[in-house]
Amino acid sequence: MKIFVDTNIFLDIVLKREKSQEALTVFKAVKNEVFKGIVADITIVNIDYVARKVEGNVSAYLEAIERSFIIVGADNRSIKEALALENRDLEDSIQYLLAIVNGCDCVVTNDKGFYRGEILTLNSSEFIEKFLK
Repeated sequence: MKIFVDTNIFLDIVLKREKSQEALTVFKAVKNEVFKGIVADITIVNIDYVARKVEGNVSAYLEAIERSFIIVGADNRSIKEALALENRDLEDSIQYLLAIVNGCDCVVTNDKGFYRGEILTLNSSEFIEKFLK
């Protein structure tokens, strides 16, 4: 199974937010090759930008993501399609479309406002309940 992991899952882990343990379980499942994990290239940049302000150097964390996940990027077509979606969060729209283009079966996100479309979208707790229990 191929899953697309939203930026906030990684931020939950590094910033030790409310769903950090569930997010870590998802991360470990990809790291242990239970699932194939896909992330957007912008995820790496966003984690570095946000987490560095709170945690300092997060290079080792970013390297762990790079080793465990396939990193994909948007092109002109993806950006055009993302801008056309009825969604105010461009980052979410891009990630959603990258999940579709890369044949993901599911998006895992703890963002309650994440764009919902034709692909299964679950928060980390729902994902664990459905696929890891």
